[in-house]
Amino acid sequence: MPPQPAALPEPISADPPHRPDRTLLTQSWLDLAFLHWAADPADVAPLLPPGTVPDTHDGVTYVGLVAFRMHRVGWFRLPGVPYLGSFPETNVRLYSVDAHGRRGVVFRSLDASRLIPVAVGRWAFRIPYVWSRMSVRSDGPTVTYTSSRRWPGPRGARSAISVEVGEPVAEPTALEHFLTARWGMHSSFRGRPLYLPNTHPRWPLHRARLLDCDETLLTAAGLERPAGPPASVLYSPGVPVRFSAPPRDPRGARVPRVPRQRDADR
Repeated sequence: MPPQPAALPEPISADPPHRPDRTLLTQSWLDLAFLHWAADPADVAPLLPPGTVPDTHDGVTYVGLVAFRMHRVGWFRLPGVPYLGSFPETNVRLYSVDAHGRRGVVFRSLDASRLIPVAVGRWAFRIPYVWSRMSVRSDGPTVTYTSSRRWPGPRGARSAISVEVGEPVAEPTALEHFLTARWGMHSSFRGRPLYLPNTHPRWPLHRARLLDCDETLLTAAGLERPAGPPASVLYSPGVPVRFSAPPRDPRGARVPRVPRQRDADR
């Protein structure tokens, strides 16, 4: 059984559970394809940063492959940068909860086509950005995302994803809220847990049909190759996003411990 967080996870909410405070970054996420596969929490736990455990829905956690266009990243409340701040991105992400019950995502990799944002993300935030050749193309209801990794590797890691966008989702299911309504990022910085909260409007989601998925990004991120099709495929035209500075953690919270393999086998 996977370790449990020290506090009950916060409720899943389609709207931000916190107000924006001390804006650190602004950006927009556009033309997103959300692909998700179910995973065993015990398999995912060793890949999460200290202070977090897998977040689960009905006892299952998920691996996400999310392709989109980043648009006009900006610092603080300054206008976003039109060229360097706009680029295709594809990330591999896991779902996490920390000792304070805060749900979030953990990025195993983030492929992006602009070298300077990649370098800043790796240096300033210790986020696993990688530099890749990428494109996002639309042809009627079909959106195609391609990625081929350049640096730091593994070279040759790639993805080619095509989805057909369908009808709007009038009322997302509990699972769809779980997979998309994530209001923070868990990471670590200089050996300490890091949580960056974000806020944005409620997701406008669409049903989507997966036409093609040829990728090696999941295995490059240390995950097992999926044995079957995704459990969920969604599309969104996008939202504007604001990241806030890390909050002061409440005192006295106990950080959950991810057991070593020999502990789990007892």
